[in-house]
Amino acid sequence: MLIDLAPAPARTRETRAIPYLVAAVAFAGYSAWSLQRLRTFDASGFDLGIFEQAVRSYAHGHWPVSDLLGPGAPTLGDHFHPILALLAPFYLLWPSPACLLVAQAFLFALSAVPVTRCASRVLGARRGVVVSAGYVLSWGLLSAVNFDFHEVCFAVPMVAFAAEHLLRERWRAAVWCALPLVLVKEDLPLTLAAVGVVLVFKGQRRLGWAVAGFGVATSVLLVTVVLPALNPAGAYAHSGGLNPFGGSIVKVSMLLALVVPTAFAALRSPVLLLAVPTLLWRLVSANDRYWGMGYHYSAVLMPIVFLAAADGVRRFDRQWLFPACALVAGLASLGLQVAHLTDGVWTPSQRAGIDTVLARIPDDATVMASNRLAPRLTSRCMVLFFDGASKERPEWVAVAKPEQSWPTTLATKGLALEELKSTGYLRVAETDSVVLLHRG
Repeated sequence: MLIDLAPAPARTRETRAIPYLVAAVAFAGYSAWSLQRLRTFDASGFDLGIFEQAVRSYAHGHWPVSDLLGPGAPTLGDHFHPILALLAPFYLLWPSPACLLVAQAFLFALSAVPVTRCASRVLGARRGVVVSAGYVLSWGLLSAVNFDFHEVCFAVPMVAFAAEHLLRERWRAAVWCALPLVLVKEDLPLTLAAVGVVLVFKGQRRLGWAVAGFGVATSVLLVTVVLPALNPAGAYAHSGGLNPFGGSIVKVSMLLALVVPTAFAALRSPVLLLAVPTLLWRLVSANDRYWGMGYHYSAVLMPIVFLAAADGVRRFDRQWLFPACALVAGLASLGLQVAHLTDGVWTPSQRAGIDTVLARIPDDATVMASNRLAPRLTSRCMVLFFDGASKERPEWVAVAKPEQSWPTTLATKGLALEELKSTGYLRVAETDSVVLLHRG
């Protein structure tokens, strides 16, 4: 049995406004957090700069490319995310990486509306707000906010509204909300397929099997045909191998972190099946970044587990455990993430000095830039990635001080910088935070 979400007689206009108030507060908080990271140079070329270059391409009517991935590299050959084109009109009005960050904050915050509505229907308005606070502060969302921009932000509200419709037994509405997942990323059609499985489980066999088959077929087609065709290497860029038995402690910890904030109530709902595809490809992958709680990989799981819990908690005798656990876990998540929200590597005067130096680069110039400097340039220049290994020789080179050791070593980057100086590049400006070279 799913949640009875028929309108409650006692609902008032103020009560109906609560989910939108929660979303508004979340939007303000997420936006401020993201813009602070951009202001202090904590945002990076990988991945904010990459996505800005793709959106900038769309905004100017071009095929989406990211020169940070490689000169003229097609982003649709890396991941399949044509939904980014929806940001192009907004980017034309506000050509800045901040546009992407604010859009992501809005989409994440929007997902709080169905979570708050469902929790309030089951637990009452006050406990529903507590649950929504735990959701807004959940580690999967905060970790994503704390790491640039990613296309998965579109999937979070899609999944949230689809799950809400499943709980209200609005089967076709759930499918329509989940259907655009095929335009977000190549693995997400499998989540659409999981919606079909839930429909089958609830007796909607014909619709369910059709949706499940379409989702699986679409994901297979994208990974085996479309992405290899669009990738210059002629292969899917993220196959990466399998390692299902590695990192067991990390994987178990991540799984526990998903269900503990719900007091394990999520385990009692079939809606949790929507999380299975994302968890499967992450847990069997050889890429250890997928196993844990970092980055943006768990953002799409948060609305699933919270809405599944809103369904499963009805079978609990002590329903107060869910809001209590959600709030405690959310506050713990906030505390951990705030530790990363610092004033950055450089002082305010150093940051001002960096902006002054970068302002010497003319618009539309080609520049090779360090990871932390790239987002300052991607809205007006063609930006390549300074990794210490590239043989590109653009007109300008901007290198941060101190440089990051990723993806090569500091020694490799130091040698590359000296080589540039010895092969015709002149030092135009240098501070204790940045060095700017120009090809002579």
